[in-house]
Amino acid sequence: MTIEDALDPAHGTDHDPTLQSGLRPLRRLLDAMDDDIARLYAEHGVGGVRPRFSMALIRLHHRGPMMIRQLAEQIEVTHSAMSQTVTAMRRNGLVDSSAGHDARTRTVELTEQGRALVPFLEEEWRATERAWIELEDEVPYPLTRVVADLAAALEGRSFLERINLELGSPTAVASSADTPAAASRKDRA
Repeated sequence: MTIEDALDPAHGTDHDPTLQSGLRPLRRLLDAMDDDIARLYAEHGVGGVRPRFSMALIRLHHRGPMMIRQLAEQIEVTHSAMSQTVTAMRRNGLVDSSAGHDARTRTVELTEQGRALVPFLEEEWRATERAWIELEDEVPYPLTRVVADLAAALEGRSFLERINLELGSPTAVASSADTPAAASRKDRA
C-alpha cells in the first residue's frame, strides 16, 4: 500500500479518516521510548517518577525554586501541563509548592526526596542521549536530521497554510503563492 492509498478516504470499506495517520507511528515510537525509560526507573527502584518529571526535577535542582509559569517556560510546555505535572510530582513527594508573591502564582521547589533522585536522573538523561545517538547511527537518515529538514520546510510554508491548502481555503492558496517553493515552481514552469 502506498502513502496515497493509506490517506485516500475511498481506500477500504471504512471511511473513518482517523484510521490513517502519517504521524501516529512517530507518536507510538516516542511513547514506546518513554515506556522503556519508565521501566528503567522501576528496575532501578525509582518510584513515583515518570519520564516527563525528569527535566523539571533536574532544572529545579540547577536553577532553584521557581514559579510554575517559569518552570513551564524552562521546560517548553504550557502552564496548564506544568501545573498538572507539579501536582503529580507533589503527590509523589518530589516537590513542594507554596503561594507565590500573589494569589495567582505558586512557587515550586524540590523536597529532600526529589533532590535525592537528581543524580540518578542526570545519569539516566545522559545515558538516554548517548543511546539516542547510537540509535540514530543505525539508520541512514537520523530523526534529528528529519526534524531539522521538516522545520526548514515549515519556515517556507506553515503547517496551517498546508492544511488550509488541502482544504481548498482561498487564503491558503493566495498565501502559498508567495512561498519560496511556489517561486521555485514558477521558475521551472
